[in-house]
Amino acid sequence: MENDLNDKQIQILEVAESLFAEKGFDGTSIRDISKEANINVAMVSYYFGSKEKLLESLVLYKTSGLKELLVNLIDEKLEPIEKINKLIDLYVNRLNCNRGIYRILHFELASKKRVLELESFTEIKKSNLRSLELIIKEGQAKGVFRKDVIIPLITPTILGTFFHFQMNKPFFEDLLNLKTEEAYTNYVKTDLIKHIQQTIKALLIYEH
Repeated sequence: MENDLNDKQIQILEVAESLFAEKGFDGTSIRDISKEANINVAMVSYYFGSKEKLLESLVLYKTSGLKELLVNLIDEKLEPIEKINKLIDLYVNRLNCNRGIYRILHFELASKKRVLELESFTEIKKSNLRSLELIIKEGQAKGVFRKDVIIPLITPTILGTFFHFQMNKPFFEDLLNLKTEEAYTNYVKTDLIKHIQQTIKALLIYEH
């Protein structure tokens, strides 16, 4: 998806993400997007058709890259637990870089104002789950990971921890004395990722 877009389309998507995150999908018009992107309304319609199709393109643009990273991870010469740690690192850093689109998705799904019929997005999620499943089954075959792991619940455990931290950002900034955006971002990249890795390891590894 990322390679199929030209510079102008990417510019439109970046502007749309910013406005959707700030004003909501319903609170943002095609005219708002075209004005902010300094292009005419017809160009937005030409590239994306409707505002709904623009949102779909934005979701795919921001989420498709992780799929390729996870597929490539499977073949890396790493032990299964190292692959899991790297998978978590990839997930969290990708989420942290694309907080805007996930905030939009969360609002749209929670409000139930529209159903996002994104078959391509569903396929991306299924592919990501297959990558996780292959890594865990490799660990199970080596006798490293538990056999009773509920694999589909691993991803929501990763995402749920990140999103709870993100949605309660002011609370954790105060609690953990994270006074700047840089300090907050560094905490996510170090302590939060390490905590999630430890949590998932505890679910996967046999107790001694």
